[in-house]
Amino acid sequence: MNDASIIELFFKRDESAITELKHKYDKLCFYIAGNILSSREDIEECINSAYYEVWNKIPPDVPADLKSYLCHTVKNKALDRYKYNSAGKRSSDYVVSLDELSDCIPDYREGNGEEKALAEAISRFLRTQDELHRKVFVRRYWYGDSIAKIAEYYGIKERTAAIYLFRIRKKLKEYLKKEGYYNE
Repeated sequence: MNDASIIELFFKRDESAITELKHKYDKLCFYIAGNILSSREDIEECINSAYYEVWNKIPPDVPADLKSYLCHTVKNKALDRYKYNSAGKRSSDYVVSLDELSDCIPDYREGNGEEKALAEAISRFLRTQDELHRKVFVRRYWYGDSIAKIAEYYGIKERTAAIYLFRIRKKLKEYLKKEGYYNE
């Protein structure tokens, strides 16, 4: 079933929308949450919470891209669960990747509208990068993959992947400065 049909089921308040969503995207959701959380129970709980949230938000929301909408929801649920589970602890690869990114992206809190413009600016920047660099960046900072996993996935050395990430973060920071996100 395609995404438009699934969204239509949501608008009809047909509970099979959740079944179809799970059938199509459950593995992807598990992968995203699994890169952030270590406990299978936490992962499953987070994914179920995401499905529930999607059920409650569609309608009135009409996602242009259901896959991205769901992945964003799962990722946020997993991050919330991770923060809850690790209050005071810092050991996850995912936290390390977020620390890396915090050096080049200004801190905007969700809810004030600025985060959407920032996300669009980052997307514009990524579209200007060559395909491999863009994919390495997305694997690290969206999916939360380790540098070793990225290197294996793309058949490059870990050092090369780390260098790509360093360079793209540096370029991203310069791009965001030009876009007016830093007042230095």
